[in-house]
Amino acid sequence: MRIIGRSDEQRELKRLFESNESEFVVVYGRRRVGKTFLVREYFGKNIVFSLTGMGADESGASIKLKDQLKNFDDAINKSFGKGHSPVKTWFDAMNLLRDELEKMPRRKSGKRVVFIDEMPWLDTPKSKFVPALEHFWNSWASAQPDIMLIVCGSATAWIIKNLLKNRQGMHNRVTSRIFLSPFTLRECEEYLNARGFRYKRKQIVDLYMVFGGIPFYLRLLQKGLSVAQNIDNLCFGNTAPLANEFEELYHSLFRLPEKHIHIVRAISAKRKGLTREEIVGQTKLSAGGTLTKALSDLQQSGFIEKYSDFSRSEKGQYYKIIDPFTLFFLNFMGGGKNWALPL
Repeated sequence: MRIIGRSDEQRELKRLFESNESEFVVVYGRRRVGKTFLVREYFGKNIVFSLTGMGADESGASIKLKDQLKNFDDAINKSFGKGHSPVKTWFDAMNLLRDELEKMPRRKSGKRVVFIDEMPWLDTPKSKFVPALEHFWNSWASAQPDIMLIVCGSATAWIIKNLLKNRQGMHNRVTSRIFLSPFTLRECEEYLNARGFRYKRKQIVDLYMVFGGIPFYLRLLQKGLSVAQNIDNLCFGNTAPLANEFEELYHSLFRLPEKHIHIVRAISAKRKGLTREEIVGQTKLSAGGTLTKALSDLQQSGFIEKYSDFSRSEKGQYYKIIDPFTLFFLNFMGGGKNWALPL
């Protein structure tokens, strides 16, 4: 399927691909928003190496370092042929990737694209993944004229801390950052039309109020069913595809998501949202740095926004939920009747 919308992002990717120097590109955004699809569809065969980090296993346990490195071995063999000795550290892995790329001829135009997807999952405890990546980029890749390193991840907090606001070896190394937002209403209409749906605009608005502009959710819609039937099939019942999506969504984005979930539940209690002081009162969380970071994480991931209410005599800054699926879950999918929005 062709890329729907994303015009600004495609222009930026084109500019970077045609530049005369190395590029380190970070594509980030919430789970299911279409980051991987955009990169793979746009660059296609220009991707000379691709690696996808592995998340938790079936039991929910985190993947160990040795398994992530085995995953890397498989990716290297797929991209450059078999015969490589298994790597034991991320420094070995990045050096091997460098050696294989050096064997390839440089391109007269365009770039050799190295794509690392779900990068935060690769950074297992004590793995030294980030220092190894720093060494790969700083010691070799940044000096090449035709290398385009693209990294993706849904864990926005990890991306910002380790890549965008890194104060050590990765400081100011990222040459472009692309935050992929959900589809707009117009893009949702275009996407649905491209897939053969002929919903009226009122029906598309109804879908948007449940699923937002998340392409993955829209891809689950079945032709021949009404909007109400699709929502019922996807969201309700123990076997519904999105029955557990709320928990999975927050756990995929944040390593310790309980505070984030507690905060959005509290904020959803009032239509206008809550002030910081009210959040502290509702959640009993400390008003210090932990709360500040959690609120920042939620803002940067597109779940909440901060605004000033100038209609009140006592002006203040409020936090309100702007993610449609979060609101729908908390109000209609078993999110807890105590958190329903007032009529």
